[in-house]
Amino acid sequence: MPDSRELPRCGLLIRTQILPAIGKVRLARLTTAQLDHFYARLRERGGRDDKPLAPATVRQVHAIVRRALQQGVRWGWIASNAASLASPPWVRRSQLEPPDPGRGDPHDRDRCGGGPGLRVLPPCCGHHGRRGELYALRWRDVDLKARSITISRAVVEGVNKVVTEKDTKTHASRRIAIDEGTAASLQEQLERATARAQACDLKLSPNATVFSRRPDGGPWSPNDATKAFIRLRKAVGLPNVRLHDLRHFTATQLLAAGVPVRTVSGRLVHANASTTLSVYANSRELHLTGELCPV
Repeated sequence: MPDSRELPRCGLLIRTQILPAIGKVRLARLTTAQLDHFYARLRERGGRDDKPLAPATVRQVHAIVRRALQQGVRWGWIASNAASLASPPWVRRSQLEPPDPGRGDPHDRDRCGGGPGLRVLPPCCGHHGRRGELYALRWRDVDLKARSITISRAVVEGVNKVVTEKDTKTHASRRIAIDEGTAASLQEQLERATARAQACDLKLSPNATVFSRRPDGGPWSPNDATKAFIRLRKAVGLPNVRLHDLRHFTATQLLAAGVPVRTVSGRLVHANASTTLSVYANSRELHLTGELCPV
């Protein structure tokens, strides 16, 4: 079963949902019918104040249980995995609504002031888009001459706002090219961070995080950074844009411009091009043709 210290979200679901409901059931006696009843109860009143739990969250619970039972099968504790035939709720994929370029470009660096790191945050999110991995970015991961960043870790905010590091979603590091404007913004951010450290009689370390409010470059809380982005998006006229939507913005713009879907898939770190197409084929920004799908 996943380590709750490494995966705070999984740990929370284990403690609050799984253990109270089925934690005392012997593995050999746990049935598929019991799990289906458990998932149905979560959908009815598994949330806070007995409100329904979202289908996506119930599927997360199912994934944890299924993986745990499968490990029990491998160890010979049980003969079969009761969760393999269970029926967690389906999650309806919502229509993607990437930012409208006509309402204000979220990459417009001249309109992205608003505090330490915020000027460079939108273009970096556009290039990569996973919040936790960006907030774990350190200056040693930035190559301004080669105009690239290396993603090798992520941060998560756990109980009591404790920020911890973990592996990337794919458990692998990768190097990402950035454009000239983003490189220039990162250079300015480095100069500001260096000056802030010097003003406090400190020396900015290569291990300092790029997105930080602290003179020593300590990590910025993901939730606090997102709140700062919300203030920024309102200032530039995009009140309903989420930070993750900048990832969708970049993907849809690249595909609409004719960039091969395999190239875009690599940028998004999708397992394959078909994943990219399944996510973005119905976007209102795209009309995919054979020219964009050389698969």
